[in-house]
Amino acid sequence: MCGILGIVAKTPVNQVLYDGLLLLQHRGQDAAGIATSQGHSFHMHKANGLVRDVFRTRNMRSLPGTTGIAHVRYPTAGNASNSEEAQPFYVNAPFGLLLAHNGNLINGAELKQEMFLRDRRHVNTDSDSEVLLNVLAHELQASSQAITPDPETVFGAVERLHQRVRGAYACVVQIAGLGLLAFRDPFGIRPLCYGTAETATGTDYLVASESAALEGLGFRLERDIAPGEAVLIDLDG
Repeated sequence: MCGILGIVAKTPVNQVLYDGLLLLQHRGQDAAGIATSQGHSFHMHKANGLVRDVFRTRNMRSLPGTTGIAHVRYPTAGNASNSEEAQPFYVNAPFGLLLAHNGNLINGAELKQEMFLRDRRHVNTDSDSEVLLNVLAHELQASSQAITPDPETVFGAVERLHQRVRGAYACVVQIAGLGLLAFRDPFGIRPLCYGTAETATGTDYLVASESAALEGLGFRLERDIAPGEAVLIDLDG
């Protein structure tokens, strides 16, 4: 059990993501991470420990941007003491992707070998979340010819991911220059919902593992993300 957050807003999101992780701390106490996006640049800080210990003032200042994802980890796969397995995970190709994942893959070892032998991708940790990110990255790369993917390409990549990946997964993904992607496995084993907040500058969108995080941050729950569904929120909301 882990906690995940994703946000697209009109104002800086680092503090909202930090507060949201505190509200989800019960879902994982082993590691925490926040990644934000400013233009086409990603900024990330993650480490083992509780949220309050991982993030200091200097870390928060290094997380600018109005889009971001965040994660608290309860390790069920990989090495609990390895800080490299704290999330989010990042790959630079295609486009630049950051992923935070809650769940377990039952064919993670098989996919890791497949990544190397067939897709020519190297997975650096024992985390099945990094495997999941690389599957998504491969499917996006195989189907897109554009500099930035369009929604149809993104949804098609998620559909092909569903065909390859077996297990439980609820994910939030930042795609550089495009926005925030959120999706669940076809059986909806892990929870994921989203909400909105009206501000003076427009509508903010927040995806979270639990509606309690939405309510605690002043967002109105819109609905659960359905099993097998993918939702894409572009940078303009």
